[in-house]
Amino acid sequence: MVNLKSQPIGIFDSGLGGLSMAKTMIDLLPQEAIVYFGDTAHLPYGDKSAATIQSYAAKIVDFLLDQNCKLILIACSSASAAAYELIKLQVANQVPVINAIDPVITYLAENHPQQIIGLIGTKQTVKSQVYQQKIALTGKKINLQVLATPLLVPIIEEGFIEHPIMQYALQEYLAHPYLKNIQALILSCTHYPIIKNQVAKFYAGKIIDPNYLVAHQVKKTLAEYNLYNTLPIPNHTFYVSDYTEAFAENTKLFFNEPVTLIERKL
Repeated sequence: MVNLKSQPIGIFDSGLGGLSMAKTMIDLLPQEAIVYFGDTAHLPYGDKSAATIQSYAAKIVDFLLDQNCKLILIACSSASAAAYELIKLQVANQVPVINAIDPVITYLAENHPQQIIGLIGTKQTVKSQVYQQKIALTGKKINLQVLATPLLVPIIEEGFIEHPIMQYALQEYLAHPYLKNIQALILSCTHYPIIKNQVAKFYAGKIIDPNYLVAHQVKKTLAEYNLYNTLPIPNHTFYVSDYTEAFAENTKLFFNEPVTLIERKL
């Protein structure tokens, strides 16, 4: 009989950004194995249609289930907005599924009622209005000011985090009238916590990092389903749908050394 507790947690994202969430997960739950899938052949998801993202996500989830993952984490906000409900139907209660948005909504409802909150994210996340819809369901009067910031993901993917082009982009975006008078700023794309220090140079208020909130939701869910791993520290496996040397080099942004990537086309 397979020991479910020793099975890995499956995480997927459109590319590099989800590694920031994977690293947060590994730090919080060092006994848990991770199977990560970065869909680098199709990044970024933020400018794709919902139907296209759903198609990609369905194939990735099938792959993660084939790896005997005991929990699926949709690390990508765009995929969380477009494909979460579909993935829950696809998984059909085989394993728990967690998205990158609901833990943020819970946190906002508990900590920021009656406030003006800013959010920066991809075009797909902003267009979906998923944050506004989910906030409305909480009954809390939170004024969410959202702004699509599509240049940030490709700048990060190119490794230009400390480059002047990143400074110019952030200065332009964060000076937008939508973000005036906000009392906190959500970095809704998994890529964005990578540039949290750069964001802080242009926004001095409270920055909400979803990675931390999502990782703690995973910890809570593992406890609820009695899925904590109790075996020795496991190995982690990282897949990408299109291997490039540049991507492999950029994994050092999270792990301080290159991560071994396995190419797996779906």
